[in-house]
Amino acid sequence: MDKIAFVFSGQGDQYAGMGKEFFEKYPAAASVYSLCDRIRPGTSALCFEGPEEALKETKNTQPCLFATELAAAAVLAEKIGMPDAVAGFSLGEVSAAAFSGVFDWETGFRLVCRRGELMQREAEKFDTSMAAVLKLSAETVISLCGRYPDLYPVNFNCPGQISVSGLTTQMSSFFEDVKAAGGRALPLKVKGAFHSPFMKAAADDFLNDLKQAAILPGKIPLYSDLTAEIYTEDIPGLLSAQISSPVQWEKLIGNMIAAGVGTFVEIGPGRTLTNMIRKICNSVRALTAAEFLAETENRETVSAET
Repeated sequence: MDKIAFVFSGQGDQYAGMGKEFFEKYPAAASVYSLCDRIRPGTSALCFEGPEEALKETKNTQPCLFATELAAAAVLAEKIGMPDAVAGFSLGEVSAAAFSGVFDWETGFRLVCRRGELMQREAEKFDTSMAAVLKLSAETVISLCGRYPDLYPVNFNCPGQISVSGLTTQMSSFFEDVKAAGGRALPLKVKGAFHSPFMKAAADDFLNDLKQAAILPGKIPLYSDLTAEIYTEDIPGLLSAQISSPVQWEKLIGNMIAAGVGTFVEIGPGRTLTNMIRKICNSVRALTAAEFLAETENRETVSAET
């Protein structure tokens, strides 16, 4: 049987109302939101009610997504069982690490709150932003970024989709270069040049926080955004360095498939990772947590009726 992997999403898919259905239907989800609200009051209200502008602030986005992701993962673990492997895109790697047992969920939530604060702090120092470049090869995007002193290719998402971080003042000219090369560039819903050198101070400070946390080996294989390989050692170093380093998502998913993963379940409020994985390999299954849960519950209903 194909192995199952849970993949936890990053910033950009957040929206007011996310997680509310799971919260209202499943006690396992409600308990996660309760935990997060005890540590950071108002987290669940921000997830369920917004406002949208507040949700876009990195210091709010990251803890809210963490809560929503762990709530969904808790329900799937209870109803279906544990996956064979986990990974997470950017902030989703902290969610994946907590779910895998690298640290307890309370510690994970405190860490992700700190991560969001640090990254927003650095984002506010400069006028920076991110964009997704479509229809161009990684080599072409790297070459185009090389024309600018403060633009960096940072997220290698899937074939024909690379994210770029850097100074906003250089983006408009870069967009024209992308268009001239036959590609398309779209601004992303984040405020900051994540996974670039602009985040180096945040990565350094987050490393200090991680070194003070209780880190465990983990119970499920956890893949690193930085190396695209399974974590074996130096969890604090890898988990902090990815803040200011490119996310090797396409390579990571390829390595998971090579290790026998045939079903990917996206843990998060959107379907960005689901769409990416389908572009990376159309022979594996990729679906959202809600779809996977509904599929399982439908099978159980049919089985009970027969």
